[in-house]
Amino acid sequence: MSIDIRDAYRRALDAFGQRVHLIRPGQWEVVTPCVDWDVRALVNHLVNENLWAPELLAGRTVGEVGDVFDGDLLHDDPIKAFDTSAHDAVQAAFAEGALERTVHLSFGDVPGAEYVTELFADALIHTWDLSQAIGVADRLDPELVDACANWFAGAEEAYRQSGVIGEHADVPVDADPQTRLLAAWGRRA
Repeated sequence: MSIDIRDAYRRALDAFGQRVHLIRPGQWEVVTPCVDWDVRALVNHLVNENLWAPELLAGRTVGEVGDVFDGDLLHDDPIKAFDTSAHDAVQAAFAEGALERTVHLSFGDVPGAEYVTELFADALIHTWDLSQAIGVADRLDPELVDACANWFAGAEEAYRQSGVIGEHADVPVDADPQTRLLAAWGRRA
């Protein structure tokens, strides 16, 4: 990857957070491009991932953490919940040794760098999802799009086989990089 993955992750969370701050009161129940998720559920998903990151990057297992992050994590202040969780997740990614540490995920162990890359990609794609749902500019950072596309080229089939993403969407031959990346993730831009 041509960009430090920790910086890419921070930038993707910043972009998602910028959109979170644009959510108007009546938009929390608006449907997103993610199957079965409204805006509140999508933001809750990112907060959930953000809360897990410090725990897993510190070497804890899913079993050790348990179900503490289940359910609604947004409570009465979804924006603050996101901001706080994103700050803590980024701090954990930048902690000394985090990228080299083994992260114990539910499906197996991976290097910290791979885990942070997965978090980065999820945050980036969901930034587009949130943008679509709330009707704001949906252009993603081109450098982050390229970094994600380069990584995802080797991970796409595994994601699809595990059922995490939908079928590859059709795009014109001359589609821009963002449209091609979103199509690989099953999104129709």
